[in-house]
This record gives sequence, structure tokens and C-alpha cells, in this order.
Amino acid sequence: HIASPTQNLNHSHQTHHHHDHNKMSAAAAEPKEEEDVPNMSLLDITEGDNERGIPKAKFIDDVGAFSTSFQPPASPELLIGAYSDLMNKYRTYEAQLNQRQLRLQEKVPELEKSLSLLRTLMEKQQNPDSEPGVARYSLADNIFAQAELDYPGNQTVNLWLGANVMLEFTYQEALDFLSQNQNRAKTELDETKIDLAFVRDQIVTSEVTMSRIFNWDVRRKRNSKQPGASTNAVST
Repeated sequence: HIASPTQNLNHSHQTHHHHDHNKMSAAAAEPKEEEDVPNMSLLDITEGDNERGIPKAKFIDDVGAFSTSFQPPASPELLIGAYSDLMNKYRTYEAQLNQRQLRLQEKVPELEKSLSLLRTLMEKQQNPDSEPGVARYSLADNIFAQAELDYPGNQTVNLWLGANVMLEFTYQEALDFLSQNQNRAKTELDETKIDLAFVRDQIVTSEVTMSRIFNWDVRRKRNSKQPGASTNAVST
């Protein structure tokens, strides 16, 4: 029997000091057996990506066969941990896509409003009989002012580009620019909705797979305790 270092340090009698030191050296020199864990990557529990590069969770039909496909066989704890990490990634995707969807749902109506106003200005500008008009514009949050517009004599508008940058455009340039942004925003919104539905499907797949792995492990342990039962993995 080799005493542990903790036990050796608790001995205070001087006559045992040399003997305990030898025990400590022997305990330190004895190699510890490390648990052999199979290598597992994201590719092992996913199967391809969608069009925007979001991985598709792999549904495990036969948990026992999937476990023994690794060398050494993957433990239930390792499999559940891998799918738990994958599901956390999907939760992160879901939060990011939700934020993006909210932002685009605000952006699309703003672009439509800007295009509607621009088309009105263009119609007024093309009509030489149009009288000057009055418009209200925002100075700050909840603060508006009035400005007189000379429709026939005006041919340009200023558009906010973001980051406190405003640029002057002709009517046609502004129409092209806003139309492109509107089409892009609508496309991105549609893609975001598709990706959000896809990610939620993968979360369900991951949760179901984790449940199947857990149930497989319970049945495997229960069967191994039965008299004459085989210790081989039990498939779900």
C-alpha cells in the first residue's frame, strides 16, 4: 500500500520522516491512468450547412451504433455535452437573427416612406405649375420645423447614409439608391426569416437527440444490471 502525500504530511513523528518521504516519492513517481476520450468535432454531429453557412444538426437514429463509431466509443456524457455545445451555438444564432429581423423590419418601412416622398417630389418637380409647398422635418427627437419647398426649382435631395454622413443626390440618383437598398433589405429580411425558422428546427433536433442519448444510456445501464444481460450498447 502506497500512502498518499496528504497522509504523509499529516505524520509529525520525527522517526517516520525518512520513511514517509520515500512513500511520497513513490506516489509521485507512479503514473496516473488518463481516460481515453475519442476525438469529436462539430462535423461529427452536423451534416452540411444551409445557404448562409449555418450547420444542420445531425439526428442520431441509432445511438449505440453512433457511439461505437468512435474509437474508443463515445460516452453518453460526451455525446450530450457535444450536442449541448451545439445547441448553445444555435441559441446564439437565434438571438443574432432576432435582432437582425427587428432591425430590418424597421428599415424596410423607412425606405418605403423615403421612396414615396421622393416620388412625390419628382412629380412636383416635373409639373411647372406646381406651387411652393411646406414640409415638416425633424430637428431632433420629437422636435420638428417647417421649411418651404420650391418644387420646380429643386432637383436634389440629401440622404442620410449613416454614421452622421449625409450626401446630396439628384432625384434619379436617389431613386436608384433607395430602390436598391429597399430590394436588398427585403431580400435580407426574407433570408433572415428563413434562417430563423431553420435555426429553431435545429434546436428542436438537438434537444430531441440529447433526450434520445439520455434514454439510451438509462436503458443500457438498466439492462447491464439484469442477470445474464449483455454489456453491449443498446440501440434506441
